[in-house]
Amino acid sequence: MKQLAGTSLAAIMGLSAPLTARAAEEAGLPNQAVPLGSGSGFLTNSMLVTWIVALALILYARLATRHMREVPSGAQNFWEWLVESLHDFLEGIIGPDLVRKTFWFFSAVFIFILACNWFGLVPGVGTIGWGQAGERGFRVVHPLLRGGNADLNMTGAMSMIFFALWVVWAFQANGARGFFLHLFGPKGDAHGLLRLLLIVIFFAVGFLEVFSIMFRPVSLSFRLYGNIFAGENMLEAMAHLVPALGWLLPVPFYFMELLVGLVQALVFMLLTAVFTMLICLHEEGHEAGHS
Repeated sequence: MKQLAGTSLAAIMGLSAPLTARAAEEAGLPNQAVPLGSGSGFLTNSMLVTWIVALALILYARLATRHMREVPSGAQNFWEWLVESLHDFLEGIIGPDLVRKTFWFFSAVFIFILACNWFGLVPGVGTIGWGQAGERGFRVVHPLLRGGNADLNMTGAMSMIFFALWVVWAFQANGARGFFLHLFGPKGDAHGLLRLLLIVIFFAVGFLEVFSIMFRPVSLSFRLYGNIFAGENMLEAMAHLVPALGWLLPVPFYFMELLVGLVQALVFMLLTAVFTMLICLHEEGHEAGHS
């Protein structure tokens, strides 16, 4: 599907560049987003997709909530169902107090990641662009559009935004002293020499915890990027495996990528929510146990 659209439209539009035939044959989806236009500039193909997706979501939300009715229908009904389902789902995991503070971020991240993942499967995304005809037909090397989450800059930016919010929420919930004790303070009710030993051990363990926390944005960004990037490359490979069946072979993998896009959006949202819960509810539970 995507390859058929890309081949025909690219040929009609004449989007070709002075590339060697061998490079065009072997090239898949580039590891990095490609700047639009002459090949250098601020706007990249993945950035263009994120803007399109963000604008579409904003317009849909505005249209769905423009005339609110007590008995919703149509777009309002779907939007309310989506938001309420996410709210109830997160409330059962992180609790009502924390979800009241953080729901705006987790719901927005889930909806945006899911929309970007599924938009990347639209015919033409990744298959219309600059390339050259080879032995197996026209091969796009620099696509005009690229899935937003197939760009490590995008997933890294979302992870860093979460990390900044996580620090703010952690200090709001625990304060500076509570945050330090959560990382380096001894656990348990030991006394005497054993407690001194635990203080030393947990202080050392705290440095490992700090390293783990600092590594979270990296793992979050690479996990999402790797899965989406691999999926799009797999569709590209299936489309060129048998040129005569390039329109048919990727079809089963489309359904799998729809599921992968949903799962990866859920994983990103759940991991960020659980990380937040572990730091924000720790001291609260500790104090309740000693009250």
